[in-house]
Amino acid sequence: MLKFYYNTGPNPTKVALFLEESGLDYEKVPVDTRKGEQFTPEYLAINPNAKAPSLTDGDVTVFDSNAILLYLGEKTGKFMPADTPENRGQLLSWLMFIASGVGPYSGQSVHFQRYAPEKLPYAINRYRFEAQRHYQILDDRLASRKYLMGDTYTIIDMAAWGWARLLPVVLDDAAWAGLPNLKRLVDEINARPAAGRAPALKDYHAFKTEMDAESNRFMFPQNVNYKAG
Repeated sequence: MLKFYYNTGPNPTKVALFLEESGLDYEKVPVDTRKGEQFTPEYLAINPNAKAPSLTDGDVTVFDSNAILLYLGEKTGKFMPADTPENRGQLLSWLMFIASGVGPYSGQSVHFQRYAPEKLPYAINRYRFEAQRHYQILDDRLASRKYLMGDTYTIIDMAAWGWARLLPVVLDDAAWAGLPNLKRLVDEINARPAAGRAPALKDYHAFKTEMDAESNRFMFPQNVNYKAG
């Protein structure tokens, strides 16, 4: 059986969306990052990057949410575009665009606005600007097609949804006004039954919610000896 190692973040949630959409049988394995469970030897043997999500499928191990989506899409044949060289090129391009752009810049935008020990205007402006730019590219793409790959709902839409659904946190509520096509996609996915079940995975485990000294040490170890100014 598939084992899905997850927490409540946007990257595990988009994998949960695929699992719930596909109806695959899987075991839920929580990784409570605020308690440091990502650093146990057992988990590091699965994911040396000490992040969630991860997936095991018998002897196969996959980490990184976008890699997992591609693995599951290819394994099941579900939520994949028609198998043509042109589609393959677009699939990989948009998946890597989300993996290297949308996700990291959104995460850094959230970090510098909410969790950094200093409110650095340059860093906040830098990551908000780049996050906005990446979402604008998605919005422009969706202006001429229903889904990011055309007429078919695919893993690319799931990958984008993981972070785009949190746009008010990444940027602010007002950002939706300039991204009507992306808003349409997010609203459509949110209305799917699987999209209601995916975030609910947090309820299967009593994840730690306090951002106390222990949580900061595990999640932001670079700040342990940091002195502002």
